[in-house]
Amino acid sequence: MPQFNFYSAIEQIGAERWNSLRSDDYPFLSYAFLSALEHSGSVAPETGWQPCHLAVTEEEQTIAVMPLYLKSHSYGEYVFDWSWADAYQRNGIEYYPKLLTAIPFTPCYGPRLMFHSSLSNDQQELLTRQVLAAIQQLASQYNASGWHGLFLEGTLLDKNKHPELHYRLGTQYHWFNRDYQSFETFIETFSSRKRKNLRKERSKITEHNIQHRFIRGTQLTDEMLRQFYQFYQITYLKRGRSGYLKETFFQLLRNTLAEQIIICFAYDMNHSETEAVAGALFLRDSKNLYGRYWGALAEYDSLHFETCYYQGIEYCIRHQLQRFDPGAQGEHKIQRGFEPIETWSAHWLAHPGFHQAIERFTGEEEQMLRQEMEYLRQRLPFKHTE
Repeated sequence: MPQFNFYSAIEQIGAERWNSLRSDDYPFLSYAFLSALEHSGSVAPETGWQPCHLAVTEEEQTIAVMPLYLKSHSYGEYVFDWSWADAYQRNGIEYYPKLLTAIPFTPCYGPRLMFHSSLSNDQQELLTRQVLAAIQQLASQYNASGWHGLFLEGTLLDKNKHPELHYRLGTQYHWFNRDYQSFETFIETFSSRKRKNLRKERSKITEHNIQHRFIRGTQLTDEMLRQFYQFYQITYLKRGRSGYLKETFFQLLRNTLAEQIIICFAYDMNHSETEAVAGALFLRDSKNLYGRYWGALAEYDSLHFETCYYQGIEYCIRHQLQRFDPGAQGEHKIQRGFEPIETWSAHWLAHPGFHQAIERFTGEEEQMLRQEMEYLRQRLPFKHTE
């Protein structure tokens, strides 16, 4: 019989056990990424993220692992449930704590439950149901309001197998590489007016005499990381608060995931060829590029679009990556060739009185989002949409 154990730190499971179940190089579910969050103090009980990761063992063999957190708030998740928390409060019920399976501060879809390669599809499905049952028992122990799995792929997303879960649709905007040979061949697929607008936007960077350079993780110095962290904090300070991530997180990421981290720095050549004025941090795997964090010392017309979007597209074309996920939200990405895609989250609520309300909410929201996505598809810049 499988044994379900929960751990208050990922290091209690250990890198060897955790990584032995990885089937690809998706960076966010790696031990290195999750442990960097914990060791830096970015994820901790003090920040409202209490790790309680799940490891399933059978006959002393680890057969499944899942990231899991006990949350005392809803910050850093990007699937917004504040209205649900308000509804609980109005009815005199505590919404927090809640259990969460997600990658902290990372709205990138991907696997959330990893299995041993020896398990068949049927065994994985059975184990997924057992995992959800174990999580419900844990929720009862913590008096948690429920469990939420965000940006899901895999067995957790099999809606027919888990009728107790409410599935919630979300929308993001991703770029897809259709064997483009260059940025120019990409924008040749645009209508003439949209192509002209994009070229005009990029020309502003040339007029500012700004140059961009990609620095791989193996080449990132401590000074470069300090410089980038300054950019990162500026972005959040504009919103009236500090960033979620500690500076140590980026140093640990550089030290442990050097082959998958890249920073694109922007230099104002009118002032300095060595002091960057902006930067965007990306992670990558063998197929995809993920735009994660950005910031700038000064405002330049179109600098954000160039650094975070166009440079990323060029990187994907140059390295033959299939997809570019530039981050959550942003309908402005549509006119730049990023296409609307579906993302999914799953939700289980312990209180039976809220099931019908949440089911109605997610159903109405899905209908609205599908209409919006179709509207946005009609406004993509490609020639066939004219």
